[in-house]
Amino acid sequence: MTRIVAIISAIIITSCGLHAQPASEIYLFDLKIKKGNVSLENGRNITNHKGYDNQPFFHPELPLLYYSSADSSGRTDIKAYNIGSKRTVKITNTNEREYSPTITPDQQFISCIIQRDNGAQDLGKYPASGGAASVVIDNLTVGYHVWQNNSTLFLFVLGEPMTLRKYSVVTHRDSVIAENIGRSLHKIPDHSAISFVQKTSSGDWLIKKIDEMGTMSILASTRPDKEDIAWTPDGRIMMSDGNKLLIMTPGTKDSWKEVSIKSDLALKGISRISINPAGSTIALVVEE
Repeated sequence: MTRIVAIISAIIITSCGLHAQPASEIYLFDLKIKKGNVSLENGRNITNHKGYDNQPFFHPELPLLYYSSADSSGRTDIKAYNIGSKRTVKITNTNEREYSPTITPDQQFISCIIQRDNGAQDLGKYPASGGAASVVIDNLTVGYHVWQNNSTLFLFVLGEPMTLRKYSVVTHRDSVIAENIGRSLHKIPDHSAISFVQKTSSGDWLIKKIDEMGTMSILASTRPDKEDIAWTPDGRIMMSDGNKLLIMTPGTKDSWKEVSIKSDLALKGISRISINPAGSTIALVVEE
């Protein structure tokens, strides 16, 4: 039985894309939001590196973009791109694999998924000023995470089905909030509420919100078979259908509208999106 469970776990981890990652690049654009119109300008490739560069996350205050980058052997480390100096530095340099860099609410740590060679997949955190990692969660197979506050996390936990869990850093207890969820977890700007994508059996994937009281509500439907979203500071949702970028305002009659991308760059297979808190810069992950 133990061997069967181990095999199933390995299959699940592989299916979530943490092995043999597809080659990707990260492009940075200036984001223009004027009188309801949204456009992207001045596109540039900030990674320009053969292989996997993905999972961008902006620092809440500093001009830094963190991301996960693989070396020639497929092992990933966390890097940081300085938007001002246009320089990239390596944050981690380990024999393990780090994914999904996120700045903790107190801005003292970079939390991330740490994938071990023995198949374990923990949530850890590195001091932002440098140093060794400490483990936050090692009793769950965490795929993605978002901090609600300093003491509460929402987690995408691998399993059958994939589950959304609320985890207390204080009590080390978790509770299942939803099943069959997508990988895109976000704190909604200027709120304590969290958004996530739920994949329904009917094929209509839904963007949902969990507010401070734990009440769940539907915000919108995703584009077909797409799950990566980002929030603008003014409360709009952005996502891609693969080749185009789209935006809508939840709670209104707005449908998805195409965002103008003023660039000659070939943007193929747009997936993950990250927008800085000021709403001035956007990062897009595209196929290499």
